[in-house]
Amino acid sequence: MIKVAILGATGYTALESIKHLLRHPDVEIVAVTSRQEGNTLVSSVHPSLVGRLDLPLEDLKPEAVAERADVVFCCLPHCASASVVPTLLDGGARVVDLSADYRLNDAPTYQEWYGQPHSDSARLGVTVYGLPELFRENITDATLVANPGCYATAAILPLAPLVKAGLIENTDIIIDAKSGVSGAGRNPKLMAHFPECNESLSVYNVGRHRHTPEIEQIIARHAETLPEVIFTPQLAPMDRGILATIYAKPSPGVTEKHIDETWNAAYGHEHFIRLVDHLPGTKDTVDTNFCDMTVRLVRGRLLIISCLDNLVKGAAGAAVQNLNCMHNLPETTGLL
Repeated sequence: MIKVAILGATGYTALESIKHLLRHPDVEIVAVTSRQEGNTLVSSVHPSLVGRLDLPLEDLKPEAVAERADVVFCCLPHCASASVVPTLLDGGARVVDLSADYRLNDAPTYQEWYGQPHSDSARLGVTVYGLPELFRENITDATLVANPGCYATAAILPLAPLVKAGLIENTDIIIDAKSGVSGAGRNPKLMAHFPECNESLSVYNVGRHRHTPEIEQIIARHAETLPEVIFTPQLAPMDRGILATIYAKPSPGVTEKHIDETWNAAYGHEHFIRLVDHLPGTKDTVDTNFCDMTVRLVRGRLLIISCLDNLVKGAAGAAVQNLNCMHNLPETTGLL
């Protein structure tokens, strides 16, 4: 059995991770951590776990976590993961980090977008990015995997093969993405307060969303030059899901058929990517690890639509998929 610990177990991505791991036949959850005071059971924080996982939430040192676990899902906030990951790795644990701390290539970019220096900057640019559909071979032997951002996954999966094949101009990519309120996390925020977000669609972090450099840097691995991306995130009055509408200029002569053929070559064998003819909606992928994609050519522009569950394929499901890769298990194990 693979012994797994969950750090920062009170959040939404931690809960989703636990749900998937509980149905994983090769996993035993051995520790769940939190800084909450008292001997509180994780099922008291997440009542859906009553009778399924009644482990106590413990405030464990990373050394103690590494002694118990083979793999650690690090669900800590951005800028907190990097303070514990080195100790976990030194203790022999493998880590799937669900924060943004190891997704970017360099320390200056991290400080620009996250507002503070990186405490483990030597691992930036060399940590494996956890999108199995693109980086599976590197994930298999990795000790540390940077789990992708939810918005980033919805953008990178459709765009990377097209940029690699030269089918679109990578200097004019517009990403308009709408996310459910769970994407804001479980800690109370004014924008996620019910009277603020219910019956309302709002734009936020225009030109400053932290997934922008992540999208650009990962797509750049498939291009000759760094892409120029305009990314506009929007908060939708729903619990979960991401619908991304991506606008790109096709290279001369490119048609919808070229896009479909390229996607089929890249993803036709991938279980969790569905290339669909219809226009997908968030309910099509809710509670699953699927990403649905389609394309339309309208007045000389490609309209690429991708759809996924931000808490599953955009977070916890991807983490489980990465764990499976790291242990040479079928990637569908424990996932829907």
